[in-house]
Amino acid sequence: MFLFGAVARADTILVWGDSLSAGYGLERGQEWPTLLQTRLQAEGFRHVVVNASVSGETSSGGLTRLPAALAEHAPTLVILELGANDGLRGLKPQLLADNLAAMIDAAHAAGARVLLIGMRMPPNYGPAYTQRFAEVFANVAAEKKVPLVPFLMDGFADRPELFLPDGIHPAAEAQPRIVDTVWAGLRPLLAAKETKAARK
Repeated sequence: MFLFGAVARADTILVWGDSLSAGYGLERGQEWPTLLQTRLQAEGFRHVVVNASVSGETSSGGLTRLPAALAEHAPTLVILELGANDGLRGLKPQLLADNLAAMIDAAHAAGARVLLIGMRMPPNYGPAYTQRFAEVFANVAAEKKVPLVPFLMDGFADRPELFLPDGIHPAAEAQPRIVDTVWAGLRPLLAAKETKAARK
């Protein structure tokens, strides 16, 4: 778990994910949550990014761990990036949907907003499963009325040179692309808070 750029009274953004966010196979500091902290600072935001992602985490594991993390870090925003390991293990999409919804409810109850990050399965999992899996994220986002980044690896999933040799985990060269994708969903949330604060 890494804490980046702590500032007194700064809002905390909790990244709640798996190896795709934990920086599996990368040198420390290359993972996209670290780069997101740099982007926030460059854009003039004083938020602190806490990356509590765990390699191999499933949505069930994330749901179990989340209450303690919410109590410890008191985030104002949670970036929820879980589900890939559910899919790789062939778990039922409905279980993933239920767990994501429960994590969003827990975050909201703790006073945090949520940015949901979507994932897709490789085509070799079959068209029926891959479609049902992809639909989970859009359906949960609509049900819980939270913003959605449809696909974490948007724009480079078909470029093997941007992945580690395992073909699953994005390489260091892909991390800035992930930041751009996440930023597109995150920036409006930051702007919304700025507007709300200005009205007070």
